[in-house]
Amino acid sequence: MTIQNVLVIGAGTMGGGIAQLAAQQGLDATITDINQELSDKARARIVKGLVDRVEKGKIAKEEMDAVLSRIHTAGDLSVARGADIVIESIVENLEIKKRVFADLDGIARPDVLFLTNTTSLSITALAEATKRQDKVVQMHFFNPPTVMKLVEIMPGQKTSKETLQKATDFALQLGKDPVVCKNEAPAGIVSRVLGQLLNEATWLVASGVADPADIDKAMKLGANHPMGPLQLIDLIGLDVHRAKMQTLKSVLDDPRYTHPKLLDEMIAAGKLGKKSGKGFYDYGA
Repeated sequence: MTIQNVLVIGAGTMGGGIAQLAAQQGLDATITDINQELSDKARARIVKGLVDRVEKGKIAKEEMDAVLSRIHTAGDLSVARGADIVIESIVENLEIKKRVFADLDGIARPDVLFLTNTTSLSITALAEATKRQDKVVQMHFFNPPTVMKLVEIMPGQKTSKETLQKATDFALQLGKDPVVCKNEAPAGIVSRVLGQLLNEATWLVASGVADPADIDKAMKLGANHPMGPLQLIDLIGLDVHRAKMQTLKSVLDDPRYTHPKLLDEMIAAGKLGKKSGKGFYDYGA
Protein backbone atom coordinates (compact mmCIF):
# COMPACT_ATOMS: atom_id res chain seq x y z
CA MET A 1 0.00 0.00 0.00
CA THR A 2 1.53 3.28 -1.14
CA ILE A 3 0.43 6.27 0.90
CA GLN A 4 1.23 9.80 -0.22
CA ASN A 5 -1.98 11.77 0.17
CA VAL A 6 -3.34 11.89 3.71
CA LEU A 7 -6.73 13.41 4.50
CA VAL A 8 -7.23 14.60 8.08
CA ILE A 9 -10.81 15.35 9.04
CA GLY A 10 -10.95 17.78 11.94
CA ALA A 11 -9.18 21.13 12.26
CA GLY A 12 -8.69 21.07 16.00
CA THR A 13 -5.47 20.68 17.97
CA MET A 14 -5.11 16.98 17.20
CA GLY A 15 -6.16 17.21 13.57
CA GLY A 16 -3.69 19.99 12.86
CA GLY A 17 -0.95 18.14 14.70
CA ILE A 18 -1.56 14.93 12.75
CA ALA A 19 -1.47 16.83 9.46
CA GLN A 20 1.80 18.50 10.45
CA LEU A 21 3.25 15.14 11.43
CA ALA A 22 2.36 13.65 8.04
CA ALA A 23 3.86 16.63 6.21
CA GLN A 24 7.05 16.39 8.26
CA GLN A 25 7.36 12.79 7.10
CA GLY A 26 7.21 13.88 3.46
CA LEU A 27 3.52 13.19 2.83
CA ASP A 28 0.91 15.53 1.40
CA ALA A 29 -1.66 16.31 4.08
CA THR A 30 -5.03 17.99 3.64
CA ILE A 31 -6.99 19.31 6.61
CA THR A 32 -10.74 19.58 6.18
CA ASP A 33 -13.61 20.53 8.47
CA ILE A 34 -17.15 21.87 8.21
CA ASN A 35 -15.87 25.01 6.49
CA GLN A 36 -12.75 26.42 4.86
CA GLU A 37 -12.20 28.99 7.60
CA LEU A 38 -11.67 26.39 10.32
CA SER A 39 -9.19 24.48 8.16
CA ASP A 40 -7.30 27.65 7.31
CA LYS A 41 -7.09 28.54 11.01
CA ALA A 42 -5.58 25.12 11.72
CA ARG A 43 -2.92 25.70 9.07
CA ALA A 44 -2.24 29.18 10.48
CA ARG A 45 -1.55 27.61 13.88
CA ILE A 46 0.92 25.25 12.26
CA VAL A 47 2.62 28.16 10.51
CA LYS A 48 2.88 30.07 13.79
CA GLY A 49 4.41 27.09 15.56
CA LEU A 50 6.95 26.43 12.82
CA VAL A 51 7.93 30.10 12.55
CA ASP A 52 8.59 30.05 16.28
CA ARG A 53 10.85 27.01 15.87
CA VAL A 54 12.76 28.75 13.07
CA GLU A 55 13.24 31.87 15.19
CA LYS A 56 14.58 29.72 18.03
CA GLY A 57 17.00 28.00 15.67
CA LYS A 58 15.42 24.57 16.09
CA ILE A 59 14.72 24.07 12.38
CA ALA A 60 15.89 25.76 9.18
CA LYS A 61 13.55 28.03 7.22
CA GLU A 62 13.96 25.74 4.22
CA GLU A 63 12.62 22.83 6.27
CA MET A 64 9.64 24.89 7.40
CA ASP A 65 8.86 25.93 3.83
CA ALA A 66 9.05 22.33 2.64
CA VAL A 67 6.66 21.15 5.36
CA LEU A 68 4.17 23.95 4.72
CA SER A 69 4.21 23.26 0.98
CA ARG A 70 2.76 19.83 1.78
CA ILE A 71 -0.09 21.04 4.04
CA HIS A 72 -3.33 21.90 2.25
CA THR A 73 -6.81 22.87 3.41
CA ALA A 74 -10.39 22.26 2.34
CA GLY A 75 -13.90 22.99 3.57
CA ASP A 76 -15.80 19.78 2.82
CA LEU A 77 -15.35 16.04 2.29
CA SER A 78 -15.09 16.09 -1.52
CA VAL A 79 -11.28 16.05 -1.21
CA ALA A 80 -11.59 12.45 0.01
CA ARG A 81 -11.66 11.40 -3.66
CA GLY A 82 -7.91 11.89 -3.88
CA ALA A 83 -6.96 10.49 -0.46
CA ASP A 84 -4.83 7.38 0.02
CA ILE A 85 -5.82 7.17 3.67
CA VAL A 86 -8.30 9.04 5.88
CA ILE A 87 -7.74 10.01 9.52
CA GLU A 88 -10.80 11.23 11.41
CA SER A 89 -10.17 13.46 14.44
CA ILE A 90 -13.39 15.34 15.14
CA VAL A 91 -15.55 15.86 18.23
CA GLU A 92 -16.06 12.80 20.47
CA ASN A 93 -19.69 12.31 19.47
CA LEU A 94 -20.68 8.93 18.04
CA GLU A 95 -23.58 10.13 15.91
CA ILE A 96 -21.58 12.96 14.34
CA LYS A 97 -18.67 10.64 13.60
CA LYS A 98 -21.01 8.05 12.07
CA ARG A 99 -22.52 10.67 9.74
CA VAL A 100 -19.05 11.69 8.61
CA PHE A 101 -18.01 8.08 8.03
CA ALA A 102 -21.19 7.37 6.06
CA ASP A 103 -20.59 10.41 3.84
CA LEU A 104 -16.93 9.50 3.39
CA ASP A 105 -17.84 5.98 2.37
CA GLY A 106 -19.55 7.27 -0.74
CA ILE A 107 -16.64 9.52 -1.72
CA ALA A 108 -13.33 7.78 -0.93
CA ARG A 109 -11.96 4.95 -3.06
CA PRO A 110 -13.12 1.49 -1.92
CA ASP A 111 -9.57 0.46 -0.96
CA VAL A 112 -8.96 3.44 1.35
CA LEU A 113 -8.64 2.77 5.08
CA PHE A 114 -10.61 4.89 7.54
CA LEU A 115 -8.60 5.57 10.71
CA THR A 116 -10.28 7.13 13.72
CA ASN A 117 -8.43 9.02 16.42
CA THR A 118 -11.24 8.40 18.91
CA THR A 119 -10.16 7.55 22.44
CA SER A 120 -13.33 6.06 23.85
CA LEU A 121 -15.99 5.44 21.20
CA SER A 122 -16.74 2.07 19.62
CA ILE A 123 -14.74 1.26 16.49
CA THR A 124 -17.38 -1.30 15.54
CA ALA A 125 -20.19 1.25 15.79
CA LEU A 126 -18.29 3.69 13.59
CA ALA A 127 -17.53 0.97 11.04
CA GLU A 128 -21.19 0.02 10.83
CA ALA A 129 -21.88 3.40 9.25
CA THR A 130 -19.84 2.25 6.21
CA LYS A 131 -19.78 -0.54 3.65
CA ARG A 132 -16.09 -1.16 4.43
CA GLN A 133 -16.23 -2.38 8.01
CA ASP A 134 -13.08 -4.45 7.48
CA LYS A 135 -11.16 -1.27 6.62
CA VAL A 136 -12.07 0.81 9.69
CA VAL A 137 -9.60 0.87 12.57
CA GLN A 138 -8.57 3.07 15.47
CA MET A 139 -5.25 4.89 15.31
CA HIS A 140 -5.09 6.92 18.50
CA PHE A 141 -2.42 9.64 18.50
CA PHE A 142 -1.24 11.39 21.65
CA ASN A 143 -0.87 15.13 22.14
CA PRO A 144 1.19 16.63 20.61
CA PRO A 145 1.20 14.18 17.66
CA THR A 146 4.44 15.62 16.28
CA VAL A 147 6.30 14.71 19.48
CA MET A 148 4.67 11.73 21.19
CA LYS A 149 6.06 8.43 19.87
CA LEU A 150 3.11 6.22 20.74
CA VAL A 151 0.05 5.44 18.67
CA GLU A 152 -2.48 2.89 19.84
CA ILE A 153 -4.05 0.77 17.12
CA MET A 154 -7.29 -1.06 17.90
CA PRO A 155 -9.56 -3.18 15.70
CA GLY A 156 -13.33 -3.22 15.58
CA GLN A 157 -15.13 -6.55 15.48
CA LYS A 158 -14.89 -6.73 11.69
CA THR A 159 -11.50 -5.07 11.14
CA SER A 160 -9.37 -7.38 9.03
CA LYS A 161 -5.86 -8.55 9.92
CA GLU A 162 -4.69 -6.92 6.69
CA THR A 163 -6.08 -3.56 7.82
CA LEU A 164 -4.35 -3.91 11.21
CA GLN A 165 -1.06 -4.59 9.45
CA LYS A 166 -1.50 -1.67 7.04
CA ALA A 167 -2.32 0.66 9.94
CA THR A 168 0.77 -0.56 11.79
CA ASP A 169 2.92 -0.02 8.71
CA PHE A 170 1.50 3.48 8.29
CA ALA A 171 2.27 4.29 11.94
CA LEU A 172 5.87 3.26 11.33
CA GLN A 173 5.91 5.39 8.15
CA LEU A 174 4.95 8.34 10.37
CA GLY A 175 7.90 7.59 12.65
CA LYS A 176 5.74 6.24 15.47
CA ASP A 177 6.19 3.25 17.77
CA PRO A 178 2.76 1.57 17.67
CA VAL A 179 1.03 -0.71 20.17
CA VAL A 180 -1.65 -2.97 18.70
CA CYS A 181 -4.56 -4.06 20.92
CA LYS A 182 -5.79 -7.63 20.45
CA ASN A 183 -9.46 -6.76 20.77
CA GLU A 184 -11.75 -3.76 20.94
CA ALA A 185 -12.09 -2.29 24.42
CA PRO A 186 -13.37 1.13 25.53
CA ALA A 187 -10.53 3.70 25.55
CA GLY A 188 -7.77 1.22 24.83
CA ILE A 189 -4.76 1.13 27.13
CA VAL A 190 -3.43 4.58 28.00
CA SER A 191 -6.74 6.44 28.22
CA ARG A 192 -8.28 3.63 30.27
CA VAL A 193 -5.47 3.53 32.83
CA LEU A 194 -4.72 7.25 32.79
CA GLY A 195 -8.37 8.29 32.84
CA GLN A 196 -8.91 7.14 36.41
CA LEU A 197 -5.72 8.82 37.58
CA LEU A 198 -6.69 12.14 35.98
CA ASN A 199 -10.23 11.88 37.26
CA GLU A 200 -9.04 11.23 40.80
CA ALA A 201 -6.93 14.38 40.60
CA THR A 202 -10.04 16.42 39.75
CA TRP A 203 -11.80 14.95 42.80
CA LEU A 204 -8.89 16.01 45.00
CA VAL A 205 -9.36 19.59 43.81
CA ALA A 206 -13.15 19.43 44.14
CA SER A 207 -12.86 18.01 47.67
CA GLY A 208 -10.48 20.78 48.75
CA VAL A 209 -7.67 18.35 49.57
CA ALA A 210 -5.01 20.45 47.84
CA ASP A 211 -4.49 23.10 45.19
CA PRO A 212 -3.85 22.00 41.59
CA ALA A 213 -0.19 23.09 41.72
CA ASP A 214 0.47 21.01 44.83
CA ILE A 215 -1.30 17.95 43.43
CA ASP A 216 0.79 18.21 40.27
CA LYS A 217 3.97 18.77 42.27
CA ALA A 218 3.24 15.69 44.38
CA MET A 219 2.77 13.45 41.33
CA LYS A 220 5.85 14.80 39.58
CA LEU A 221 8.12 14.41 42.60
CA GLY A 222 6.46 11.37 44.18
CA ALA A 223 5.62 9.30 41.08
CA ASN A 224 8.26 10.71 38.71
CA HIS A 225 5.62 11.90 36.26
CA PRO A 226 6.99 14.45 33.75
CA MET A 227 3.73 16.42 33.91
CA GLY A 228 1.15 16.73 36.67
CA PRO A 229 -2.33 15.23 36.07
CA LEU A 230 -4.10 18.59 36.17
CA GLN A 231 -1.58 20.14 33.80
CA LEU A 232 -2.26 17.20 31.51
CA ILE A 233 -6.03 17.68 31.67
CA ASP A 234 -5.49 21.33 30.73
CA LEU A 235 -3.43 20.17 27.76
CA ILE A 236 -5.99 17.57 26.70
CA GLY A 237 -8.95 19.88 27.30
CA LEU A 238 -11.39 19.64 30.20
CA ASP A 239 -14.26 19.01 27.79
CA VAL A 240 -12.38 16.17 26.09
CA HIS A 241 -11.48 14.61 29.44
CA ARG A 242 -15.10 14.82 30.62
CA ALA A 243 -16.35 13.22 27.41
CA LYS A 244 -13.98 10.28 27.96
CA MET A 245 -15.16 9.84 31.53
CA GLN A 246 -18.82 9.97 30.53
CA THR A 247 -18.29 7.36 27.82
CA LEU A 248 -16.30 5.03 30.06
CA LYS A 249 -18.81 5.31 32.89
CA SER A 250 -21.65 4.55 30.50
CA VAL A 251 -20.02 1.70 28.58
CA LEU A 252 -18.36 0.01 31.55
CA ASP A 253 -21.07 0.87 34.09
CA ASP A 254 -18.28 1.77 36.48
CA PRO A 255 -18.72 4.56 39.08
CA ARG A 256 -14.95 5.07 39.22
CA TYR A 257 -15.29 7.22 36.10
CA THR A 258 -17.81 9.63 37.64
CA HIS A 259 -16.46 13.18 37.33
CA PRO A 260 -16.99 15.91 39.96
CA LYS A 261 -19.50 18.72 39.50
CA LEU A 262 -16.52 21.10 39.55
CA LEU A 263 -15.60 19.94 36.05
CA ASP A 264 -19.07 20.79 34.72
CA GLU A 265 -18.89 24.24 36.32
CA MET A 266 -15.47 24.98 34.84
CA ILE A 267 -16.52 23.87 31.36
CA ALA A 268 -19.72 25.94 31.57
CA ALA A 269 -17.56 28.94 32.44
CA GLY A 270 -15.42 28.40 29.34
CA LYS A 271 -12.44 27.08 31.30
CA LEU A 272 -11.44 24.33 28.86
CA GLY A 273 -7.71 24.33 29.59
CA LYS A 274 -4.81 25.59 27.55
CA LYS A 275 -6.84 25.97 24.35
CA SER A 276 -9.16 28.53 25.99
CA GLY A 277 -6.44 30.25 28.03
CA LYS A 278 -7.72 29.03 31.40
CA GLY A 279 -8.42 25.71 33.08
CA PHE A 280 -6.91 24.52 36.34
CA TYR A 281 -4.18 27.04 35.46
CA ASP A 282 -4.28 30.49 33.87
CA TYR A 283 -2.40 30.73 30.56
CA GLY A 284 -2.99 34.43 29.96
CA ALA A 285 -4.70 36.06 27.01
